[in-house]
Amino acid sequence: MPSSDNGDGPVAAGRGLLVVAALVVAAAALAFSVLWLTGVFGDDPELVPAELAEAAREGGSGDPFAYSDAARAEFEQRAASGYSHVLYEKSPGGILASSRRTAAWRDEIERAARDHGTDPDLMEAMVLLESAGRPEVIAGEDPEAASGLAQIVASTGIDLLGMRVDLARSQAIAKELFANEAELAKRRAQAQSNKRKERVEAVRRLGELERENVALRRERVRVDERFDPVAALDGMGTYLEIAEERFGRTDLAVASYHMGIGNLESVIARYSGTEGESTPVGETVAAGDLDYARLFFGSSPLENERAWDLLSAFGDDSSTYLWRVLAAKEIMRMYRDDRRALVELAELHTAKATAEEVFHPEEETEAFADPAAIEEELEDGDPAAIPDGREYGYVVGDQLGQLARRLEADPSLYRTLRPEALATLIYMTARVRRISGEKGTLILTSATRDQRYQEELVDSNPEATPAYSLHTTGYSFDILRKYRNDRQASAFQFMLDRLRALSVIDYAVEPAAIHITVSHQARPLLGG
Repeated sequence: MPSSDNGDGPVAAGRGLLVVAALVVAAAALAFSVLWLTGVFGDDPELVPAELAEAAREGGSGDPFAYSDAARAEFEQRAASGYSHVLYEKSPGGILASSRRTAAWRDEIERAARDHGTDPDLMEAMVLLESAGRPEVIAGEDPEAASGLAQIVASTGIDLLGMRVDLARSQAIAKELFANEAELAKRRAQAQSNKRKERVEAVRRLGELERENVALRRERVRVDERFDPVAALDGMGTYLEIAEERFGRTDLAVASYHMGIGNLESVIARYSGTEGESTPVGETVAAGDLDYARLFFGSSPLENERAWDLLSAFGDDSSTYLWRVLAAKEIMRMYRDDRRALVELAELHTAKATAEEVFHPEEETEAFADPAAIEEELEDGDPAAIPDGREYGYVVGDQLGQLARRLEADPSLYRTLRPEALATLIYMTARVRRISGEKGTLILTSATRDQRYQEELVDSNPEATPAYSLHTTGYSFDILRKYRNDRQASAFQFMLDRLRALSVIDYAVEPAAIHITVSHQARPLLGG
C-alpha cells in the first residue's frame, strides 16, 4: 500500500507477521535453492567456537554475515527466502488460490507496467502481497485506509496520484456493504430452516441483498477509483514511476510503496549523513551507490545506528516490504512455470507455524530414533557436544536431558546440536552480548532429542508435538523467554529477526521459550 509523501499510512490487509522460508524440496528447479552447501567451504568445515564468538563480537570483515556490496544479490535472495513464509501462511484461501486470483490480472498489470515503464513481474508480486488479487479488499472497515487491488490509501490516491476518490460516499457504501453482509449471513442460516415460510422469505431477501450489493459495488467503482482494478493498477504504476524518478532505483521505489517516499528519504539521509542538506535524494543515492540491501543489512544497533533506529521504528513491516515483494515474485514465477514445486513448497510451509519443515523436510532429513543413534553419530562430531557457553553468551539449562534416565541414557547425549545449529547458537548469543553491552547470558532449554525422548516429553509437556519434531534432527534449540533486562531482550529480538532475514533461522514464540530452527544456510558460520 503506498503511503503519502510523508510516509504515514496504515498497514494493508493480510500483511502482518514477519515470517520465513528457505530451502526448497526441488532445490535445483527453484530460484531460492540453497546458496551455501556442503563443499563450498571445504569438504569438512570445522567449527571453532572461540573464533566464531570473537568474529560475532567484533563484526567487520571477520563476521561471516557482514554485508558487502559484492554480496548484494545473495543477501537479497536470502532475505526474500527468509521472509516468504508469511505469504504461504497468511494468503487468503492458500497461496495457490491467491496466485490464481493475482494471475488473472496479468494482462492489466502488463498494460500498466508498460505505460509507466516498470517491471510487470514486480507489479504482479506487489498485487499478490497487497491484496492477493482481490479488487474489493479494505485494510479494516474504513476505506480511508489502504483499499482495492493495489491497496492505496485514500490520501495518497487523491493528493499524489490524482485519483477520483469521493471518500465520504465510499465510506457510506462500505457501511452498507458490511451491514448487508451481516444480514446475508443471517438469511443464509434461515434458508436452511425447517419452516417453509421462513425459508421462502429468507431466499427472497437473499436475492434482494445480492442485487443491492452488486449495485453498491458498481457505484463504489464510479466514486472511488481505488476499487476499479484498471485504475488501481495505473495508480500503482504512477506511484512507482514517481518514486523511481525520485530515488533513481527500482528497489528503492518498491520499498517506498509501503514505507512512504518521505520516510525512505529520511532513512537515506540518516544512513548517508546528509540530514539537513538540500541535495536531492537521487543524487545522494547515486553518489553513495546506495541500494535497499545496503540500507537494511548495513544498518544495525552497532552500525549506522540512527538509520536502523528509524527503520526498526516502523511498526508495520515497512522495513521488510521489499523482501516480501521479491518472495511474491518468485511465487508467481513458480505458479506459472513450476506449479508442482509450488504445491510441494506450500505443503511444507503450512506443516508448521514456521518454515522449519522447508529447511528440513521429514522425508529427506535424518532424525534420531533413540539414544544409540545420537551416540553413534556423536563420535563423528555430528551432532557435536554443546560447550560451556558462559563466555559466548549462553548457559545450558538443567532441562536438557532431564528425562534421559527414563530411557537409561546418558543426559549428555541431549546436550548436542548439529554443527550449523551450534554455530548459530554461539554466533547469536555472542552478538546479543555485544549489542546489549553487558555480560548477561541467555538460557538454552532444549537441544537435540531422539524420538523415544520426544515421546516421553509429549506425556508431560503440552508444547511438545507427537508429530515430526525438528528437535529429533538436531537442528532446533530453544531459548528461555527470561531476560536480564530490556537491553538483552531487544538485542535478542534483533538477532532473531536479522538471522531470519539471512534465511539462517526461523523461530516461533512459545509460552516459555523461543523455538529456533537452523537452516543449511548457516554454513558460512562453520568457516573452512
